[in-house]
Amino acid sequence: MRSEEDLIPISLLSQYYYCKRRAGLMLLERQWQDNIHTAEGTVLHERVHSGKSESRGSFHILRTLTVRSFEVGLVGVIDCLEIVQSENGYALPWLEGRWAMHPVEYKHGVRRNELEYEVQMAAQAMCLEEMYNCKIDKGYVYYGDDRRRIEVTIDDYYRDLVVEGAKSLNKILENQVTPIARRSAKCRECSLNDVCFPKILNKKTSLYIDKIWNQACGVE
Repeated sequence: MRSEEDLIPISLLSQYYYCKRRAGLMLLERQWQDNIHTAEGTVLHERVHSGKSESRGSFHILRTLTVRSFEVGLVGVIDCLEIVQSENGYALPWLEGRWAMHPVEYKHGVRRNELEYEVQMAAQAMCLEEMYNCKIDKGYVYYGDDRRRIEVTIDDYYRDLVVEGAKSLNKILENQVTPIARRSAKCRECSLNDVCFPKILNKKTSLYIDKIWNQACGVE
């Protein structure tokens, strides 16, 4: 059975699906640098987290709710949790009746499809399911620049990615080996570019070393 100290931040799961090396640098080497994108994201989250919880009859909003799953091994904070009264919902300890819950993850920029954000939101839902013995079928990713959001169906595809990503992060932590750099278009926007050195290895060498690293650590 895992303890609280064994749980990995859900935010690192998002980083893992953006770039394995970036996740490793943050998890093992505590590396972090801001750029314009991360700074804008921080400002948006501060605004969201400073907001108050709301209640309007059959609709409630909770903010900055800490969630965790000992089964998957993750812990994190939900930006916003929407709770709607529903006949097909579930009992919650602080409300009468039956309710459906939908986590909302806030991101800066304009609306787009970003796998790592959707996986992060799905992980939040899975934590809530374990905590409140319920089932969550969907959540949302909200983009601050155009004030629009996308609905994400939390199906087996996303659930499998959450489990696989959490296992891989635990492998990285267990083996204490940071994944090798793999240069891609994402590197131009990455705030850790200066400490990652993605240009050192050419693509062929990088893929070969990455394969060896995966085999050694048992990471897919």
